[in-house]
Amino acid sequence: MSTGRRIVVGITGGIAAYKAVNVVRAFVLLGDDVHVVATEAALRFVGRPTLEAISRNPVHTDLYEGVAEVRHVAIGQSADLIVIAPATANSIAKIALGLADDLLGNTILASTAPLVIAPAMHTEMWNNPATQANVATLRARGVTIVGPGIGRLTGADSGPGRMEEPDTIVAAALAVLDGQDPPVQDGAIQDRATHNLAGQDLAGRQVLISAGGTREPLDPVRFLGNRSSGRQGVALAEAAIARGATVTLVAAHLEVPEPAGVTVHNVSTALELQRDLQAAAFAADIIIMAAAVADYRPAEVQAGKIKKNVAGDRVSLDLVQNPDVLAGLVDHRRPGQVIVGFAAETEPDDALRRDLGRTKIQRKGCDLLVLNRVGWTEGFATVGNTIEVLDRAGDIVMEASGTKLSVAHRILDSILDSGLNGLRQDTPVA
Repeated sequence: MSTGRRIVVGITGGIAAYKAVNVVRAFVLLGDDVHVVATEAALRFVGRPTLEAISRNPVHTDLYEGVAEVRHVAIGQSADLIVIAPATANSIAKIALGLADDLLGNTILASTAPLVIAPAMHTEMWNNPATQANVATLRARGVTIVGPGIGRLTGADSGPGRMEEPDTIVAAALAVLDGQDPPVQDGAIQDRATHNLAGQDLAGRQVLISAGGTREPLDPVRFLGNRSSGRQGVALAEAAIARGATVTLVAAHLEVPEPAGVTVHNVSTALELQRDLQAAAFAADIIIMAAAVADYRPAEVQAGKIKKNVAGDRVSLDLVQNPDVLAGLVDHRRPGQVIVGFAAETEPDDALRRDLGRTKIQRKGCDLLVLNRVGWTEGFATVGNTIEVLDRAGDIVMEASGTKLSVAHRILDSILDSGLNGLRQDTPVA
C-alpha cells in the first residue's frame, strides 16, 4: 500500500554505499515512492542497476539530465524527505557551504523537506575540527544527524565513523517525518552523551547475551523455528561494548551482522544454546537472555527428507519439551550475578500482558524481565521496539520505545539503576 510519500535517498562516494541499498529497500517496503540521487563517485561503489531494481525508479546522477523538466530542482521540490546515506566528509562540507556543483547539491538546495544525514568516514576525518564545525552548522539549521556509530571501518581501522545500520537511519527518518525527536542521533556517540556514558559505566564488567531464534530440526531440510531476527540482542551487545563491557554473544541464526568487538558463539538449537550459555555463565556479571528459544523439539529427527508421497495427507509430530534455559541459569547462578529475562507476548491488552510478565518473572526467578508485545507486524524483525521492564516484585521500573539500539541502552540503564548487587556506579570515572 502506498504512503503517498516521496523520499529522496542521496548516496555519496564511500564504501558504506552498499548499505544504502537496504535504506532504499526499507522505504520501498513501507510503501514510499523512493528516488535515488547518486553522485558519480557513489556509482563506483554500488551499481545503478541494483539501485534502480530496489527503488523501482530511475537513478538520477547528471545535473544536465532532464533539462526540459528542470529536473535539477524538481526532484528536491517534490520531496517529502531527503536522506543522505552515506554522507562523506566531503559531501557534508559541501552541504554545509551550500555548494551545488552536482545534482545532489541542487536537490538539497531546492528542497524545503526535512534533511537526514548519516555520516560515514574514518575516525580521523570525523574528529577533524573542519568536519565537526560543518556538522554543527548543519545541526543549527535543523538537519538531523544520525551516527556515526562506533565499530569496524575499512581495513583494520576501528572507531567512530561507521555508518549507522539502515534500520536505525530509517527509524530516525520516520520520526522526523512524524514531527518527533529521532529515537537516536549520532549512534553510539550520542548514546554515550545521553546516557552519561563518558565514564564507561560497564567498564570491567563481563556481559553474556543470547540473541536470535533457535531452530529444531525435523529432518535435514526442515525445522521448527520462530521469527526472531536477533536485532535486539545484537543491539544490546553493541550498547554494552560502547559502555566498556567485555561481551560474549551466544547467537542463534542472526539476520543482522555480528557486532564488532564481541566474542560470538554461533548455535542452532535450544540444547546448543543452553550448552554454550552454561559454559560462559560463571564468568559473567550480567546475563541477558534476549534469544527466542523453542519450547519444544521433535522427539525424533528423521535421517532423510520427509517425503509427501510417503507421509500422506496428514503428518503428526511427537514433540518433547526443551529445558528452561533461563530458569537453569538462575538455579546455577553465582553470587552477585544479575540475570535478565525476556518475555515476548502476543496479548494485546496491556494489563493482561503485564500479568503474564509478572507470572513469568516469579516462575523464572530472574532479577528483571523485559516484556514486549509481538505479533505479525511488531516486535520480531522490526526496526524498533516498545518494552516494559519488570522487577521481581512485578513493578514496572522502566518503559521505552524507539530503535532497538536506544532501547538496548535503556535496558542497560535499568540494570544499573536497579542497584542490583552493587552494579550501579554513582561516581563517574574520569
